[in-house]
Amino acid sequence: MLQKSLVLIFAVASIASCVGCGQTQSNYVYATVSAANQVFAYREDPNSGVLTELSGSPYPAGDGASSVVAHPSGKYLYVANPGQLENDISLFTIASNGVLTEKLPRTPVGVNASQPALLAMDPAGAFLYVANTKSNNISVFSIDSGSGALTQLVTSPTAVTAPPLNMKLAPSGDYLYVTTSGGQDGYIFAFSVNAGVLAPLTSPQNPVSTSGINPNGLAIDPTGSYLYAANTSSGSIAIFAIGATGTPAGSLSQIPGSPLAGNYLAPVSLSFDPKGSYLYVANQGSNNVAVYSISSTGLPSLFTGGTTNNGTTSTGAFFTEGNPSYLAVDPSGSYLYVGNQGGSTGIQAFTASGGILTDIYTYGVGNTPTSIAVVK
Repeated sequence: MLQKSLVLIFAVASIASCVGCGQTQSNYVYATVSAANQVFAYREDPNSGVLTELSGSPYPAGDGASSVVAHPSGKYLYVANPGQLENDISLFTIASNGVLTEKLPRTPVGVNASQPALLAMDPAGAFLYVANTKSNNISVFSIDSGSGALTQLVTSPTAVTAPPLNMKLAPSGDYLYVTTSGGQDGYIFAFSVNAGVLAPLTSPQNPVSTSGINPNGLAIDPTGSYLYAANTSSGSIAIFAIGATGTPAGSLSQIPGSPLAGNYLAPVSLSFDPKGSYLYVANQGSNNVAVYSISSTGLPSLFTGGTTNNGTTSTGAFFTEGNPSYLAVDPSGSYLYVGNQGGSTGIQAFTASGGILTDIYTYGVGNTPTSIAVVK
């Protein structure tokens, strides 16, 4: 499975412009570093996007810490540990100043599950979904609202037919979509969700083909109307309408004009701004992030309007450091963080305003992080 990288390091620079000035509430940013079995923690300045590493960071996690997700309450953080000595989930409590404390023992994913590499959480924070890439299944845990403790559902795990590449919950929390690779074609499996219990949608279009190879990137617009899959090895983006009604609701149908073939190589990570106006695409092979505006039909169009703060005209794609592999947008939508694998692995920070990305600073690191969560 293609490894996606992201890291955040404290900032030592200031920026000339200030996006979202006047905000007072800090966000906290957490990133996993698999090679070091650690979680890095940072405070994000809401008025500049600058990151400052917290006291005590980095924090030790389990072997191969690969994916991180935060509880919507802002009280708990979960990390998937797929290493051979682990196969479990770490639970951290989050203090008011962002500091982490791990609550032991860690929670095993079970005897029928192996290599928990991806995490997702429903919008209410009631259930945690864990994609196990060696056993080809999805484990589901209920979350105790008072302690954050995990309890595996008796119906868990649920099988998929190939190693999961990515997974995404619909904004409603009613459907879970899982991408896999199928040799010369990628697929998306759709599951209905009822109190955490997964059931494959009973549709002849399940799974659906992504019309491309290795759909690593996955995103759903904030309204839950469209799903986007980045076919990394084919250089294309598949777009699906998500059925709101009919038999069954939640089913996927590829829209006219999909897949969208671009001029960029190896799209690997997708992320929407909070309003769903822009889709950001990290193109690992082209060393850039492309920005697309979204039409009423869901079809992306390369954004070419406006100029950057330094006067450079936008061409729809903004250069990054080598091998951009992961994207994260902060809750305000004012800042985009790009994790890069090439050269000195690190995070490149951009202001994001009206489809224009303006480089703030690049923070170098010594290892390759794999995931990020932002707590508001």
